[in-house]
Amino acid sequence: MSRDAAASCTTCRILLWALVALFALLALAAAIRFLPDRPVSYNDPVEHFKYGSTGGERNMGFPYWLWQVLPEVCPEMLPGKGYASLGFTFEQGRDLPVGMSQRRHLGIDRVFLNCAVCHTATVRTSPDAKPMLVAGMPANQLDLMGFQKFVEACVNDRRFTPAQVVPRIAEKAGNLGLLDKHVVYPLAVFLMKDGVAGLTGRLRFIHTQADWGPGRVDTFNSAKAIFGVPFEHLPQEELVGVSDFPAIWNQAKKQGMQLHWDGNNSRVEERNLSAAFGTGATPKLIDHAAIARIETWIATATPPAFGKSFPIDATRAARGKAIYAATCAACHGASGSDFSGKYVGKVTPIAEIGTDRGRLDSYTPQLAQNQGMLYAADPERRFRHFRKTFGYANAPLDGLWLRAPYLHNGSVPTLWDLLQPAAQRQKVFWRGNDLYDPQHVGFVAAEAPGLFRFDTAIPGNGNTGHEGAAYGTTLSDADKWALLEYLKTF
Repeated sequence: MSRDAAASCTTCRILLWALVALFALLALAAAIRFLPDRPVSYNDPVEHFKYGSTGGERNMGFPYWLWQVLPEVCPEMLPGKGYASLGFTFEQGRDLPVGMSQRRHLGIDRVFLNCAVCHTATVRTSPDAKPMLVAGMPANQLDLMGFQKFVEACVNDRRFTPAQVVPRIAEKAGNLGLLDKHVVYPLAVFLMKDGVAGLTGRLRFIHTQADWGPGRVDTFNSAKAIFGVPFEHLPQEELVGVSDFPAIWNQAKKQGMQLHWDGNNSRVEERNLSAAFGTGATPKLIDHAAIARIETWIATATPPAFGKSFPIDATRAARGKAIYAATCAACHGASGSDFSGKYVGKVTPIAEIGTDRGRLDSYTPQLAQNQGMLYAADPERRFRHFRKTFGYANAPLDGLWLRAPYLHNGSVPTLWDLLQPAAQRQKVFWRGNDLYDPQHVGFVAAEAPGLFRFDTAIPGNGNTGHEGAAYGTTLSDADKWALLEYLKTF
């Protein structure tokens, strides 16, 4: 071999090794960028509840910067300014609302809803008072249907293109690299379009329903969407199952009770895994360790006391205690912390309770059977306790003052209204207020800007039932006020 040929081979080997090294470095850089799967974590259990991941970002997550610019792309599609106009709550110093978690996944920060979005809200004790954030109570201000419709409409809008969206992201982020600017975020725009198109088809039932309004969700029609149920062929009585978000305190004490509004499951763990589907946490993607931390907190979490925000008439409450023991305790527990009672956590037949049937009829034996397949590959977590029932469950009343509006569908604004015969209850009131009415025990329900007009004549919104001597509606006004005063201690 000539000297020139040998030199040429050496050069080739050097170039080959250089290319190998370059590809190795690029592969390493790609691995460092795109392989981490790391949620933002919190040591404090309440902060973890409010902002911790359930794993849903892996499946449903918005790229962080897409989430931030979406209200700027389609501002006229929101009822007011930003996500706050849909009832999302922002704590000072945070750029994500309560109930939204963040995870580094597939090379970008992704965000999505967690449990707290439906189970945290604010309360004001006076018009000028600072809102008090309460974790575990129903999210009375959150308009979940409004959020779903906004995302769907904006992502399907002609303005939602890389040419329109990526410059907004670059401006907001301040420093967007070439890879992000020309590959990652343009691709994210198209992927989000595809993802939303798929969800629009599966959740199409929401376009056949009246607006839910804040604080409510159709849980089990959403669950049917997981199984590709043909909503167009379902009987009419199945199509409206809207109900209030529930409170979730004291879960350990409720183990074994019939849970959900209709009592369709008696295991807290299954209820929690089922609820996690609403945060995008499917069996393959759920973060079980993160869910376990939330379960640990809600097992013993307790509601704030009414008496720390408003005065309670001790004399009147003492009189009300005796009335409660005679009228309510068997179904709802001895007190707000003692859940003992013959019928507590058991289902009262619909013919007896007489409340709106919509939520009950939307949950079917077929859905209960289908739910048993969701964790079929995981024997330890497989759903075994979902059952069709024929009424509504008698729930303990811990934190009752923060659960307004009342009944399973939130059709009665205050406890005072609930103690009236159905014919005397308000037919129309306004939902979404965090200003509290301590006299009538509920949120102020008068008309005001930004609130939602709730009409009890709309299917699923009926306010009848829970009346008669067994439910306190035949008591004298004096006895009702005494009972109300005692219920404030819950």
